[in-house]
Amino acid sequence: MIEPLNGMISIKRQCELLGLSRSSYYYKAAEESPLNLELMRVIDEQYTRTPFYGVPRMTHVLKEMGYPIGRKRVSRLMHLMGLEAIYPKKNLSKAARGHRKFPYLLRGLCIERPDQVWAADLTYIRLRSGFLYLVAVMDWFSRYVLAWRLSNTLCSLFCIEALTEALEKGKPGIFNTDQGSQFTSEEFISVLQDRDVKISMDGRGRALDNIMVERLWRSVKYEEVYLKDYGTPREAFLGLQSYFRFYNEERPHQSLGYKTPEVVHHSAKEAIR
Repeated sequence: MIEPLNGMISIKRQCELLGLSRSSYYYKAAEESPLNLELMRVIDEQYTRTPFYGVPRMTHVLKEMGYPIGRKRVSRLMHLMGLEAIYPKKNLSKAARGHRKFPYLLRGLCIERPDQVWAADLTYIRLRSGFLYLVAVMDWFSRYVLAWRLSNTLCSLFCIEALTEALEKGKPGIFNTDQGSQFTSEEFISVLQDRDVKISMDGRGRALDNIMVERLWRSVKYEEVYLKDYGTPREAFLGLQSYFRFYNEERPHQSLGYKTPEVVHHSAKEAIR
């Protein structure tokens, strides 16, 4: 991006055109040691392969690889990355104080049309000397990625930006997320409630409740992120922009009868009209 020139293109407008959260424009390298950044890369790859690994197993794996590391550090890094093992827990998580939680509405529901259910989720995107967070909004029926944003913080703003863009393309009957503070914030919830969208939330540690987005993250990591090894936020943005275009418009999905999400999404919407 460039600096504003005679008021022609503001930083805000450039971020809007590029699909970047404004916080990412002012990106500063993460204040983590080279060892921690290396550990986070290893944890990210291991978690993508085995999302059911919690802190004890992840610590064991890292020690087997030769890293002198304890549970406290692994726990802190996984928390920083927004990672949590997938398995039911006795005590459900508490959203941020003052934030509301909603019941899971998708159990047993037959998904048979576009805009019936949308879902959003966050994932960690590594850089060579730092990291970003990626949020995406997806239509469950077609696997179509409606909007996405990058940010260098786990704030709610970039999630709201992605949601707002997605809602410019339609309106879901149900919107599903996990119980993260970004999605339980009053600002995020009010955007949905103002449009009479039913809100559904996964149980803590039950990422399989949002399985479609979890599959998307595996594809993003293995088919794009791990192959490119981004150096800067701009490289990450351009790479992901190209990948999501490919994912929506060119990549055939076996579960969709080897059609693309774009074809399935738009043809099904046309058939309903």
